[in-house]
Amino acid sequence: MIERYTLPEMGRIWSQDNKLQNWLKIEIAACEAQARLGNIPAEAVEIIKERAAFNVERIEQIEAEVHHDVIAFLTNVAEYVGEPSKYIHLGMTSSDILDTGLAMQMRDAADIITDKLQRLRQIVAQQAAKYKYTLNMGRSHGVHGEPSTFGLKMALWYTDLERDLIRWSQARDHIAYGAVSGAMGNFAHLDPRVEESVCQDVGLKPCPVSTQVIQRDRHAQFLTTIAVIGASLEKIATEIRNLQRTEILEVEEPFRKGQKGSSAMPHKRNPMMSERVAGLSRVLRGNAVAALENVALWHERDLTHSSVERVIIPDSCIILDYMLEKLTGVIQGLVVYEDNMTRNINLTGGLIFSQELMLHLIDKGMLRETAYRLVQDNAMKSWSERCSFKQLVSDDPEIMKVLSPEDVEAVFDMSIYYKNVDYIFQRCGLE
Repeated sequence: MIERYTLPEMGRIWSQDNKLQNWLKIEIAACEAQARLGNIPAEAVEIIKERAAFNVERIEQIEAEVHHDVIAFLTNVAEYVGEPSKYIHLGMTSSDILDTGLAMQMRDAADIITDKLQRLRQIVAQQAAKYKYTLNMGRSHGVHGEPSTFGLKMALWYTDLERDLIRWSQARDHIAYGAVSGAMGNFAHLDPRVEESVCQDVGLKPCPVSTQVIQRDRHAQFLTTIAVIGASLEKIATEIRNLQRTEILEVEEPFRKGQKGSSAMPHKRNPMMSERVAGLSRVLRGNAVAALENVALWHERDLTHSSVERVIIPDSCIILDYMLEKLTGVIQGLVVYEDNMTRNINLTGGLIFSQELMLHLIDKGMLRETAYRLVQDNAMKSWSERCSFKQLVSDDPEIMKVLSPEDVEAVFDMSIYYKNVDYIFQRCGLE
């Protein structure tokens, strides 16, 4: 279980009080629109605006009897407003405030997540610039390939987050829609101008068409995008976890004074935050599947989506907010062991230069198949006998027929692995 949630801004958005405040805003905005259209007395709206209030405990008490949250809310508001309450919710259905209010919450949650994503991307960009030319071992299948730079690894993360921001902007836009269109969404008992006015007042756009509910593909896009962002964070966290392994130890999460890694082993310094981020991403993916299941409803609506959404939407927003907060702290305080990066590069005695050697031989006129065989034979000998690959190359008469000692020095030059870093950074917008 994660520690007590201490990010009050996101928590406030999903509080019961904020949800009901949004409902009240929608109802009052609808009354104002109805008055402007001449459908209800303007003086009644003034009384509604002056008196309208609610009490969460009282609403819960009423709901325990009526078993309907919106009716309980309206009943409690009517207790404050009195006789003019008859004009509240006129021609509307429960989903008009449920779905429009939910859209307000999701939009506001999206704005917080946008800020957190931008902050994380900024920290990643700073770290990428700091380690732009710091060589580290590139690995494929977990096996040493060729060197790259730690800055390039972070430049990759930067572009991941950039795409996430684009996706998130689209999801935010598609969820910021309201519907105040009545029982079947056909405005049988409402003027469409009421919906337009309400949506404008609460900062949403009106759905072009709805049924009794706003269509759930919008919510599915929102939650699947959260899952994709979570996967990006997991990708970063998993790399940090791997690089913190004792045998590699190229980076390490910040370990604060007084922190403990194990109840049994006092020496332990574990990548706990990265593991937490990786684990919580699984919850986000599960919630995204549930959101996709909510898209298909019976006819104009059923209730199968409702109970699910009360869990998955607040939880996913809160979890992603938490993950962003924790991973930003990890990246910002990341301990980077450059000496260990150099040590790991040198672990294989120069085998990492095998491709460069092969390309030099081909450039000198040797057939690729011949060059590959010669390089591989020496590489396998270097690997099995734990001896210098460069020395074996220098002692191989077939190779030295076409290469000079100066050519060999050029083959084993590390500078090729960062010569185009500036170009890649510029292409990523990290100049």
